[in-house]
Amino acid sequence: MLKKLGLVTVSAGLLLAACSQDAEQPAEDAQTEEVVDEATTDETAADETTKDAATDDAQADADSDIGDFHFVVASHSTPMTDITELALEQLPAPADGELLQVSDNIQYNDAVFNDEAFASFAQHEPFMQGYNEKNDADLVMAQPIYNAIVGFYAPEYNSIDDIEDGASVVVPGDPFNMSRALEILAAQELITLAEVEGNLYSTEDVEENPHNFEFVEMEVSNTAQGYLDGHDLVFSYPTFIAQLADLHTDDALFLEDDAEAKYAQGLVMRKENLDTPEGKALIEAFTSDAVAEFIDENLVKSGHATRAF
Repeated sequence: MLKKLGLVTVSAGLLLAACSQDAEQPAEDAQTEEVVDEATTDETAADETTKDAATDDAQADADSDIGDFHFVVASHSTPMTDITELALEQLPAPADGELLQVSDNIQYNDAVFNDEAFASFAQHEPFMQGYNEKNDADLVMAQPIYNAIVGFYAPEYNSIDDIEDGASVVVPGDPFNMSRALEILAAQELITLAEVEGNLYSTEDVEENPHNFEFVEMEVSNTAQGYLDGHDLVFSYPTFIAQLADLHTDDALFLEDDAEAKYAQGLVMRKENLDTPEGKALIEAFTSDAVAEFIDENLVKSGHATRAF
């Protein structure tokens, strides 16, 4: 009897030992799975680090593509000259640049077309296209930057209803800004324009002139002087009227509604430079956060412009 009990006891001991080993096996498997999971996580993190490093290397390569290239950008007047200098500061080192400030609205295009400047920041696309047509040039609008809010100012009138017959109306002398000014007058139903090929209007295309306006042509950067000279209605860019007469867009008799930003001031360069590393780097500099903040703080808040990027 004791022998049988002994056998039973031994068998039970063996069975408990076997059960214990079976119970420990899942735990060992779970520990193995945790180690595998940790290894996989480490490999994923390593892969992400490698990808980030590759991205950084690619960006560094892109920046180094232009090396120590020296940019010359032509511009005319503030705030375009201010924006140009700020944009050039955003170029990736060791590249740098300088402002070529010119005194009229022809020199900056000549400088770019003759490769004296890499780009210009001083005009809208219609004006640039006019230069191309006249000079068989290859300039392109690389990037619109901001749209100046232009309008008509009047030293004596407080409303459109005050406008008198025979009023003298100052408009820009160049065909593109003249067309812009006439379109604004037509939008206010002060004149009617004839249909023309290409949608570029001149004073000769005024079909109906119920107020018998007398149009006075002046260079676009000087039209604000017409306000000081006592002309009845004066077209002006906000910068010029602010400089000469200390007026702002809130002082305008009426403003342009250019929802499509057709006349946005932009960065212009030769077509062959547009898709080069240098061209792309300059566009990035002109659309940087620093430039965007400058435009928002100094032009948008004051009502002088809307940002075009």
